[in-house]
Amino acid sequence: MAVVDHDETAVMFKALGDPTRLRIFQFLRCCPAPVALDEEGQAQPADGPTVGEVCCSVFGLERPTSTISFHLKELRNAGLIQVERRGKHMILSARRDALARLAAFFDPSSPCCSEDNKP
Repeated sequence: MAVVDHDETAVMFKALGDPTRLRIFQFLRCCPAPVALDEEGQAQPADGPTVGEVCCSVFGLERPTSTISFHLKELRNAGLIQVERRGKHMILSARRDALARLAAFFDPSSPCCSEDNKP
């Protein structure tokens, strides 16, 4: 069984406590990997949508706003998403290791009262 890092988990929950960040994270968690064009016009697999695609899909906006940038920074600082520059695009994706840590926290088979998981 994985030992839960309570400090790390609390930071994740704090970031996800904001409804806007929760919507963004949910979108990224469920988003299939699109294809991005590089600067030479070659198709490359992308690990996630661009910031603009998040704005369009989650908020109905055509362009990122400073508010969206702030929320993405908070999610990134909490270790929930990763951002990768590809040419002029910023590609976003949910971190699978963060999803696994959150799932481990809620796993009913984990020993909640074990010595390793006591506060």
